[in-house]
Amino acid sequence: MLITVTAAGTGACSDLPMRAPPPKPSQALADILKNSATGEWRQPDPANTLYMDLAAGRVVIELAPQFAPLHAENIRALVREGYFDGLAIMRVQDNYVTQWGDADGTRPMRTAARTLAPEFTVSPADKLAFTLLPDGDVYAPEVGFVGGFPAARDPKTNTAWLVHCYGMVGAGRDNDVDTGNGAELYAVNGSPTRHIDRNAALVGRVLEGMALLSSLPRGTAGGLGMYEKPEQRVPIARMRLAADVPESERVRLEVLRTDSPSFQAILEWRRHRHDDWYKVAAGHVDVCNVPIPVRPIGK
Repeated sequence: MLITVTAAGTGACSDLPMRAPPPKPSQALADILKNSATGEWRQPDPANTLYMDLAAGRVVIELAPQFAPLHAENIRALVREGYFDGLAIMRVQDNYVTQWGDADGTRPMRTAARTLAPEFTVSPADKLAFTLLPDGDVYAPEVGFVGGFPAARDPKTNTAWLVHCYGMVGAGRDNDVDTGNGAELYAVNGSPTRHIDRNAALVGRVLEGMALLSSLPRGTAGGLGMYEKPEQRVPIARMRLAADVPESERVRLEVLRTDSPSFQAILEWRRHRHDDWYKVAAGHVDVCNVPIPVRPIGK
């Protein structure tokens, strides 16, 4: 099966063919990662990496300024002014989202913008290094991966957007599209919520600590998973940018490049599972069912 990758940084409008070697019958994800080259991994930019510290541990989030530059800038400003420190996770809706922010609406914003232009899509899409998934999609003409994030694109309109897979982080908003300023953030905690695509700005992805968000008690208020009582909320000790943390205290992670041969092998492995347990290979895979590996550096 031919998988294509758009040339990075060339501005080319066409895709470059790249054929991934088919996985061997005994090959598993662990084998692909073990045999991957050092250059196929990247370290997230500390200026676009958030640490959200909870009593149970740390959640590491990578921002996606390629798709939401205004939101990334505003979230950095919010974090640096200490906006999230002492706030809480206030909503955990089963199989939907975990959301955090100012539940009481009393926290002032000092340096960050109160309204932002909606960043639901980006254009031109043909300038992005897009790793195309060869299988079809219900919600978009094409799906694949851009810079380590699951994405979609429409060649007719030359637009692209991030998609709501498990662990993706978005900016909550009211009905007005300019109200999603990043002061309320959510992470998809269950099945993909793809119907939200292009209706909210996705700003990044959880790299580590998603289990801390997805395993929280579910809220019951209003049918939206809001916690009914303030004492049910999960406090946020603080949020910081990795760039503002001493290097010795940073979480050292690396992410497999989604334009790498090893990632191409993972795509094919996921599409054609044929180990001892699987008796029928699907021959297809959904964009949200492809793992984007993250690991501690040196492991």
